[in-house]
Amino acid sequence: MDVLPFWLAGRPATGDSELTVTNSHDGRVVGVASVPTEDQVEQAVAAAHAVRKQAAALPVHVRAEALAHVSRRLAERSEEIARLITAENGKPIFWARGEVGRAVSTFRFAAEEARRFSGGVQRLDTEPAAQGRLAYVTRVPYGPVLAITPFNFPLNLVAHKVAPSIAVGAPIIVKPAPATPLSSLLLGEILAETDLPEGMFSVLPVPNDRAGALVEDPRLPVISFTGSGPVGFAIADRVPRKHVTLELGGNAAAVVLADADLDWAASRIALFSNYQAGQSCIAVQRVIVEDAIADAFTDKLLEAVGSLVTGDPDDDKTQVGPLVSEDAAIRVESWVGEAVAAGARILAGGTRDGATFAPTVLAGVPADAKVVCEEVFGPVMVIQRAASVDEAFAAVNDSKYGLQAGVFTRSLEAAFKANRELEVGGVIVGDVPSYRADQMPYGGVKESGVGREGLHSAMEDLTYEKVMVLTGLSL
Repeated sequence: MDVLPFWLAGRPATGDSELTVTNSHDGRVVGVASVPTEDQVEQAVAAAHAVRKQAAALPVHVRAEALAHVSRRLAERSEEIARLITAENGKPIFWARGEVGRAVSTFRFAAEEARRFSGGVQRLDTEPAAQGRLAYVTRVPYGPVLAITPFNFPLNLVAHKVAPSIAVGAPIIVKPAPATPLSSLLLGEILAETDLPEGMFSVLPVPNDRAGALVEDPRLPVISFTGSGPVGFAIADRVPRKHVTLELGGNAAAVVLADADLDWAASRIALFSNYQAGQSCIAVQRVIVEDAIADAFTDKLLEAVGSLVTGDPDDDKTQVGPLVSEDAAIRVESWVGEAVAAGARILAGGTRDGATFAPTVLAGVPADAKVVCEEVFGPVMVIQRAASVDEAFAAVNDSKYGLQAGVFTRSLEAAFKANRELEVGGVIVGDVPSYRADQMPYGGVKESGVGREGLHSAMEDLTYEKVMVLTGLSL
């Protein structure tokens, strides 16, 4: 099997060691990536630092066309890339195709935002002392970005860091998850087809124990991290003077109120508790149901869960595939076992076969069980009952996380109440918390992170306002 090069300042390169990527479903080797040496990592950082002023000064049309080119090429190679995602991640091909489609949109949105992301003017002669003065306000990139990306969306979550960085003229170094570097390397290949200057991007599949040097390097003033809370906050604590954005975890809740369409709610919750094998920070983990309809809804939910197709991720019909590794599935199994030992009842699933964990529904789970208060990151949901809307919303907020919540209701009053009261970054009314449009502001509060993604929001986060005051004008 050929060894794939990494991307050093826009050019392919090879190091002195290799990283082997295997498929979690059948254990086959799906790719071998070259790992950069410490000297090569230094070259990439030095190149990003050296090109930072040229990158910030790139004409908007150059940045926008590069992003549009990536969008087009991802679309042209969509099936190939989807198969690659499935191979390295274990994600069913159904979901992998969706991820590629989202990445196509992410780069297209970035190209459009790059053309719109412009300065503004502000008259200052609102006071006599400022007569004849005008402020010209622009946004300037902080500088090169270090992007540390997760395994669960190995293409689109990389896109959400690369695309806004290029759009604002900031060089970027991507450190992909060691389990899934292949999609990032393919993205590097497509970026290399553009007219972006050397040093504008690097993709460095270094192991996690070497990431600390990149985190601490003063030439990388911005860190954009997506992953676990402990790692993310450790990074922020390690470099308190850097601009750090964190997209972290959650134990997302779906609230089903008495006036909801129960069939719709059951089908959506069943699917989106188990999509990506539950390996999404906004997968449904807690299902909070009003007492009046709890029994009827639970029956419908169990029927919907039972109809999900679990199996080979390469099969077009498969909806639930393996986790990223057998170790990940063993951890989920142990958390379910702990909950059962503490009094929980298994209504569905609860079994493991290698890296695959069956879609699982639990009831009667103690509030301090990990499957309630931590992020499962597996195909497990917990049903909780609530006597009222107030009790349901209080249960949502009874969490250290606050990423997104879903509220199934037909009531506009309940929808606005949810928006006022729920301590989350996003409230999805009439659907699961797993909904994300790639152009919308996305991020959480509490221990779910700091900052927002979504192209315009991320572009603002990567830049600061700069004001030029013109004096002596006749306005």
